[in-house]
Formats: sequence, C-alpha cells, structure tokens
Amino acid sequence: MRFANITGALLVCAAFGVPVYSQDPQATESEQQIAGGEEETLPELKYSTGDIVLPNKVATLHLGEKYHYLAPEEANQLLQAWGNPPDDGTQGALFPADVNPLSENGWAVFLSYVDDGHIDDSDANEIDYDDLLKDMKEGVEDSNEARKQAGYPTMHLLNWAEPPRYDAATKKLYWAKEISSDGGGGNSLNYDVRVLGREGVLSMEAVAPMDLLNQVRTDMRPLLDVAEFNEGYRYAEFNAKTDRMAEYGLGALIAGGVAAKLGFFGKLFAFIAAKFKIILVGLAAIGGWIAKLFGKKKEEAA
Repeated sequence: MRFANITGALLVCAAFGVPVYSQDPQATESEQQIAGGEEETLPELKYSTGDIVLPNKVATLHLGEKYHYLAPEEANQLLQAWGNPPDDGTQGALFPADVNPLSENGWAVFLSYVDDGHIDDSDANEIDYDDLLKDMKEGVEDSNEARKQAGYPTMHLLNWAEPPRYDAATKKLYWAKEISSDGGGGNSLNYDVRVLGREGVLSMEAVAPMDLLNQVRTDMRPLLDVAEFNEGYRYAEFNAKTDRMAEYGLGALIAGGVAAKLGFFGKLFAFIAAKFKIILVGLAAIGGWIAKLFGKKKEEAA
C-alpha cells in the first residue's frame, strides 16, 4: 500500500511528529493491508482542531478547521500503522482536514521540539545552498555502507524539491528534499518547516510520495503562520546572560542540526541499533557534512 512504500524510503527518524486524519470507516480492502501483507483493522485516530497547545507547553498551533491534530499517543498509532516503531519524542502530528493519512494518497506532518539552545541566524544570507546540497549528498552516500551493514536499504538525496528559504522577521525556515531508496516504492518527499525559539526549534516535517509535492507545498505553507511560541519561549526573549547558545547555525539545521552537536557522532549508530529506526536523509548527512564542517573549523584553528 502507498504509505508502506513511503516508509520504506523514510522510516521515521529521531523525533518528528506526524498529523493524522480520522480513518474512513469505508476504507477499501487495499487500505486494510499493512506492509507485511496481513489484513488488520486500521486504527481510528481521534483528532482535535482549533488552538492546540503542544504537550511540552512551549508553543501553540492555531489550526482553525483546516488542519487536524493528533496527540502523541494517536500519532504513534499512525506511525505503527505505517509500519514504523513508535516515537517517544513526538509532540503529535498534523494533517489537512481533507486528507486521510491512511488512504492511498495519504500523508502527514510530524511535530517535534529540540532544545539544543538559541540558534544564531546571522549567517542566513551567507549560506550557499548549492554547495550545502552537494555536501549533504556526499554525506548520505558515505552513510550507505553502514546502513547496508545494519540491514537497511540505501538512500539517495536527489535534489532540493524546494530550496531553503528563511524569513528573518518571523524566524521561520522551510525547505524540501527529494529522496530515493533502493528499497523501492518510488521517490519520496521530505518537506520541512522550522520555527526558531528562545532555546529550541519547533520542527514540522511532512512525509509524502514525491508526486504529491504540489499538494504538500500548498498545505505546508500555511503552517508557517499557524505555529507560534508561547510567552517565555520566543526568539526575541533570548537572554545572552542566562540562556544557552546552540552549537550550530542555520546551515547545520538544514543538514541535520537536530543531531549536529558535539559528541553526537559516537552515539549515532548505537542509537540506530537501540531504536531500530532508519535515519532520515537530514540526519544521515550528518556523518559527512557536519564532519567536514567541524574538520574545517579545526584546520582553521590550527
């Protein structure tokens, strides 16, 4: 089924939530088949609308009636229906009101929050996204041997499906990647929105088939406006005397800054083995791109 193919290329990585649509009781037989070929009753996912305060209380989503929100427990039901393990780090999931994520053309948006510190956005106009893409591609390819040894299909970053764009006024960043997998199922789309906060980043990541790019683009753009940090967590409230700074900037955030912090590399494959999760391209690129980044810094320091 379609969403089994999606996860074949993108089985969920470290902590991104996903929104889900209430299951259609008239689901077809094909929609009742999961990746293993057995027929099961798909979960009935309870959703909410309107203003949603995330479980960690740092941000509020003003969804109105256009989007449906799944709490973490419901979001994990969706992940498992897609053939993925549950994710304890999710802040829930979103999906447009007119989309059923359990249908043939279903998709959803994973939500997460990472409190790695305040990200300095002063380099926003200095990033060469073409060079960044080349380094990310190399990082993905460099990681494939380890993926094969771990028993996972290799992955390939093909191109920007939408180049990165940063809105300095709202502190919001978005981009999209086209990804292929030797596991089959067609090319997949990762569409990312990041909202910078006082000491962390709210992540909204859509996982969908590549042929849904136009629909996902249309539905993801409004998410730039519906998410806002609550008082005490806003970017402008940063206090340099008391608050932490992140160890990476916007470029590393795009390449996989959720994991781009010192001391991460030794834990990377231990995490995979412990959680049985395939790392998305953004994080898979860390081994190559971030290693180069810090390598260059060391050379400069020397």
